[in-house]
Amino acid sequence: MNIKRLWRHLTSSPWRVKRVLPRYAMLAIERAIRDSERTHRGQICFAIEGGLDLGPLLRGRTARQRAIEIFSRLRVWDTEHNNGVLIYLLLADHDVEIVADRGIHAQVGREGWEKICREMESAFREGRFEDGVLAGIRAVGELLTRHYPGRGANEIPDKPVML
Repeated sequence: MNIKRLWRHLTSSPWRVKRVLPRYAMLAIERAIRDSERTHRGQICFAIEGGLDLGPLLRGRTARQRAIEIFSRLRVWDTEHNNGVLIYLLLADHDVEIVADRGIHAQVGREGWEKICREMESAFREGRFEDGVLAGIRAVGELLTRHYPGRGANEIPDKPVML
């Protein structure tokens, strides 16, 4: 058990999320998702969580494991073309995970998603959370536009999810 990680998670509350991504930033993120989805048939979902609860922390839950759980819970996988993408930010770890449905993942691969995650995390280290998220949405949108051009139905809400 990493005591520093435990402390970061237990002291990361919803107010911290609102401090790094205030209401105006969340509205900008929602707008960016909506604008992006006008250029492709994919679906983008952004979720942010301050920190994990004690139980998952003690069991060693990783940001990746939590992202997969959220991907399922939010039904990002339930799209007509299997092209839903979750961008998940675990604020306490400054860790970004992208989980993509099998259709788009087969086109992009793990390395493509990892590149976007690392770029976002780089912006977060500089304290540029809104910029990092918006850049990530743009990068995911470009990949979706390349592989799923056109416009589809809005199957997943564009509003960011705060967990």
